[in-house]
Amino acid sequence: MGSAGEIVEYTRRALDLAEAGVGLVSPNPLVGCVIVSADGEVVGEGTYTLDGVVHAEAIALEQAGERARGGTAYASLEPHDHHNKTPPCTEALINAGIKRVVCPIEDPNPLVSGRGFAHLRSAGIEVVIGILAEEAERLNEKFICWHTKQRPFVHLKMAMSLDGRISVDDSVSTALSGDVARERVQDLRHEYDAILIGGNTAAVDNPSLTDRSGKLRRRPLVRVVLDNRLQLPLNSSLVTTAGEVPTIVFTNSRDAGKKAKLQTRGVEVIELEMGGRDLAGVLEELKKREIQSVLVEGGTEIAGGFCDARLIDKITFIAAPLIIGGREAPTAVGGAGADSIADAMKLRRMSISQLGDDIEITGYPTEA
Repeated sequence: MGSAGEIVEYTRRALDLAEAGVGLVSPNPLVGCVIVSADGEVVGEGTYTLDGVVHAEAIALEQAGERARGGTAYASLEPHDHHNKTPPCTEALINAGIKRVVCPIEDPNPLVSGRGFAHLRSAGIEVVIGILAEEAERLNEKFICWHTKQRPFVHLKMAMSLDGRISVDDSVSTALSGDVARERVQDLRHEYDAILIGGNTAAVDNPSLTDRSGKLRRRPLVRVVLDNRLQLPLNSSLVTTAGEVPTIVFTNSRDAGKKAKLQTRGVEVIELEMGGRDLAGVLEELKKREIQSVLVEGGTEIAGGFCDARLIDKITFIAAPLIIGGREAPTAVGGAGADSIADAMKLRRMSISQLGDDIEITGYPTEA
C-alpha cells in the first residue's frame, strides 16, 4: 500500500490521463487509469476515447499484463459494471487480480452509480473513495450535469471592458480581447460540444464560431443561433459554411421563405412556440442531439436570459484594460436582472488569471 503522497500522486496522474480525452469522449465521461504493481511501479496507463471504444481501465490492464496482479488501480471515475459496447470494467479489474481500487468519485450515471464499487467490494477488492474528489468533479462537470440535471452543461463566456461594456453601441462589432485571451477562448471552445449566440450578435459580428485550437475533436463544434426575427444574413459566414459545420437556428418566426432559404443552405431550423426565448426548450432540443455542453458567447440579452432563468453552470468574464463608458454602450449581461442585491447571482470557487493584458475571472453560481 502506497503512502498518502503516492496515492494523491497516482490519482492526479489518472485525472491528467482523463483530461487528455477532452473533445474526444462526449457525451461520455473523461476517464483515465493508472495501474501500480504490488512492488510500487507504474505498469499500465490508459485514456478513454469514444472512437477507440476500449475503456481506460482495459487499456491500462493490457499494458500491465500479469504485473497487475496484487496491484492497485487508480481511476478518475467509478468503473462501470454493466454490459454496453464493452464488457464491465469491474470484471476486468477483478479478473486481473487487482487488490485495491482508488477512485475520487462515483459515476452519476444511474446505470453505474455505486454499483461498480459494490461489485468490486463483493469480490474482495479494497475500494478507496474521495481522494481529489473536487478536482475529479470539476474535470467531469459536463458529464455530471448531463446526468444530474438532465440537460447540457451551460458555460457563459463574455469579453468586456473593465466597466462591463461589450461594445460602443448595439450596431458595432468591437474586438476587445488581446491575442493571448483569444487563444484561451479557442481552448475553451475545444472543451464544448456547442457554441451559442443570439441573432443580433450573429448579424453584427458575422462570426465563424469555430474551434481553431488545432486540437483533435471527435465531433465538430455545433453552432447555435437564437434568432426569433431570423435576421441571420444568407451571405453570413455561419450560413455559407453550414454545409460543412453543423448550424442550428432556433426561432418562432413565421417567415417561411427565409426558413426555406436557410434550410436549403444546410442550416437546421428548429421552431419553438417561444423560439429562442424558451431557453429550457432549447437545451432540451440540444440534449436530444447528444450535445453535452454549451458555451454561450452572447450577446447581452442572451446572457441576461440565461442568468435570469438560472440556467448557467459556469461563468467566465474576460476583461480588457479598457474603459468604454457611455449610456448607450451595451453591458455584458442584460435581461431583467436582480430585484435586489440579495437576489443577485452569487459565485463561488472563483479563479482569476492574467491573459496578456486581459484578466480572466471564472466562477460557479451558487445555485449550480
